[in-house]
Amino acid sequence: MAHTRTAPGNERHAQARTPTERWPTALTSIAPNKILVRGYPLDEMMGRLSFADAVYLLLMGELPTPAIGRMLDAVLVSSIDHGVTPPSTLAARNVATSGAPLKDCVAAGILAFGPHHGGDIESCMRFLDAGLTLVRSGRSLQQAADTLIDDCLRDRQVPPGFGHRFHTRDPRAARLFQMALELELDGEHVRLLRAAERAIDARKDRFDRPLPVNVDGAIAAICADLGFAYELGNAVFLISRLPGLIAHAHEERSRQHAMRQIDPKDHDYDGSRERRLPEGRK
Repeated sequence: MAHTRTAPGNERHAQARTPTERWPTALTSIAPNKILVRGYPLDEMMGRLSFADAVYLLLMGELPTPAIGRMLDAVLVSSIDHGVTPPSTLAARNVATSGAPLKDCVAAGILAFGPHHGGDIESCMRFLDAGLTLVRSGRSLQQAADTLIDDCLRDRQVPPGFGHRFHTRDPRAARLFQMALELELDGEHVRLLRAAERAIDARKDRFDRPLPVNVDGAIAAICADLGFAYELGNAVFLISRLPGLIAHAHEERSRQHAMRQIDPKDHDYDGSRERRLPEGRK
């Protein structure tokens, strides 16, 4: 079908399809007794691919290497839950205390994600790409990182991917960086983020609080090195946190009385004590 250039503002009308025109999708093919995800039979994927492998396949179009699959699996585990205080968790619990169905509770939690909770991944990916643009113009990795951090100081902004309200050293970020190094997946985005970490440390007296690399920053750098688009970085966090929202909503509905006022500062943890993973779990 021929396409013609249209005047500015008319693109949406020009791209509108007639009711009978067919539209393409490259994700999943459904036919009688057959389901193909990116061309692979879903029943053959079951038991042979991990959930992280299948997520990568669906989002990126091809199977991950074993190293990438293991890395993405760790990323998904890293943000599976963070206690009762995050806004998304409180939203899910507040809806649960009304007696709403589980799906509504979880939907409320997902809607609570925003630029300051879960959305920092995309911001950090863009931040790092701005730094790599400087690298490609001739600056060293550390010079680019110094420029990024100096710009944040000038604008009185916290660098995206840094700082945490609880942690002065985010154990999740440290483990993700360790795995990226072990799996040889620490690309230019991870290296730039670590350079930015050094730049912040050299200027720590100019910031009003400690700014460790947080899990959002680590996920952003790793996802960028794996080739994910900006919005898919945030999507990885959404996928990761969904089980936590489900667990909190279910616990609220099963352990607490209806219509209570939830103050996260009043909670007491009564779950299992710290324990170690069984032998053989790597």
